[in-house]
Amino acid sequence: MKNFLVHNSEVKSEMLEAIGANSIEDLFSQIPEKARMQTLDLPKALSEMEASRKIKSLANKNKTDFINFLGGGVYNKFIPACISQIAQRFEFLTAYTPYQAEISQGTLQVMYEFQTMISRLTGMDISNATVYDGGTASAEAILMARRISKKTTALVAENLNPEYKKVIETYAWANGIKIEYFKDLPKNTADYACVLVQTPDYYGEILEIKPVDTLLIVCTDISTLSILKPPSEYGADIVVGDIQTLGIPMEFGGPHAGFIACREKYMRQLPGRLAGRTVDADGNQAFCLTIQTREQHIKREKATSNICSNQALIGLCATVYLSLLGENGFRQAGFLSAKQAHKLSEKLAAKGIKTLNTNFFNEFVIEVEDSEKVLSNLKEAGILGGIKISDTRILVAATEMITDEDIELYVKNI
Repeated sequence: MKNFLVHNSEVKSEMLEAIGANSIEDLFSQIPEKARMQTLDLPKALSEMEASRKIKSLANKNKTDFINFLGGGVYNKFIPACISQIAQRFEFLTAYTPYQAEISQGTLQVMYEFQTMISRLTGMDISNATVYDGGTASAEAILMARRISKKTTALVAENLNPEYKKVIETYAWANGIKIEYFKDLPKNTADYACVLVQTPDYYGEILEIKPVDTLLIVCTDISTLSILKPPSEYGADIVVGDIQTLGIPMEFGGPHAGFIACREKYMRQLPGRLAGRTVDADGNQAFCLTIQTREQHIKREKATSNICSNQALIGLCATVYLSLLGENGFRQAGFLSAKQAHKLSEKLAAKGIKTLNTNFFNEFVIEVEDSEKVLSNLKEAGILGGIKISDTRILVAATEMITDEDIELYVKNI
């Protein structure tokens, strides 16, 4: 894109004449004088070189060199440098992600490969090509279940990510769905549209999923499936989650991108874009959008969703990430995350700090006397020590980015 050029007086006059105005003041004549800003308290204009120097000095006030033990849905993962280089190629990085994706076989193929990878990891028959984030994926899955079951009450686990709960509640309210939260799953779930559980849950606990007699939606951190068994093996009908851990920067908390995968018999209710592989008239491999259920393609009242954004560029990054690591590299990254988390838990236990989890992957809750004080002390030592859950509990996460030295420093300063 070219740099912005200010209109000169001749162009301004032509524009005013075209719209029938005598001056720029005429454009604002209907706005009362007292409601209009008279002056702007702006500093003296700077040259490009001076502005660049000023911005850098402001940026240097940011503290970015903390050791990061934060989790809660967004994690500090290693991201190979070539991911951004590929994603920033002009074929992919456009002013607007290709709306009519049929014009770009490359974009469609990436979407298809992404779907294939998610399906393999979750054990589901089919996946869409991303939605907005993990929260909207969870909410859209409940809407899916309502359409399939024709029932209007959903059971949702109490220990689901709090942000996901807020999104679900908003979607449910707008669609006339009642949400009931549970700590212990009721024996009879047949009267509900679905049961939604998260494993590992928001507090890092790996749950034992019990059979249900309704649709089972499993929300999961996709990276944990590098080691843990896929949700299909314990009865999931729909699997949702966020893909931030697949080579996506933390970006101030998101949003990132989500996915929805399901069994084949439910694919007509699956929201979002779906890319398929076929052959053209000459017998060559070709990719196209298929099973169109979005309001852009069919009657709005029949659409599965009209607000599920497709995150094609982020999906590209996730696809490149998984391609680069391969099965062994992906498994190794998961193993290192789990190893470092358990090592930290053990060293904290030796210091008398209790881990409250029974089974966890790379995230766990510790109990301390004063969580605010503990986190403050850690921050002074250059460590983001976790998320405050209560006055005495902290949610701690470790990834492959955490070294043994980082763990020793955490234990020393806690």
